[in-house]
Amino acid sequence: MQTDVDYKRIERAIQYIGEHHTAQPSLEEIAEHVHMSPYHFQRLFTRWAGVSPKKFLQYLTLQYAKEQIRENLPLSEIAYEAGLSGTSRLHDLFINLEGMTPGQYKSSGPKL
Repeated sequence: MQTDVDYKRIERAIQYIGEHHTAQPSLEEIAEHVHMSPYHFQRLFTRWAGVSPKKFLQYLTLQYAKEQIRENLPLSEIAYEAGLSGTSRLHDLFINLEGMTPGQYKSSGPKL
């Protein structure tokens, strides 16, 4: 059945994103991994996962960054280790998904 094939593709895609999230794989790379065009993969992933591949990757990156923040690593190191281009990308990620800066998250949100 096509549903089984689609499920397996999305399962492989999620596993691939999880294993490679610190490399920030592109839509094209992930789609290639599951032998699909980026356009069709984007639509299929969003239908099955409820979010786009990019948003899913952002959530994994945010979770990874939060874990690193709890380890008291410098924000510049966290951004680099998460595969982001710099602390400004880390800042944008936190603002867009958490509504606070990485520094505010690190201090557990006082003064918010």
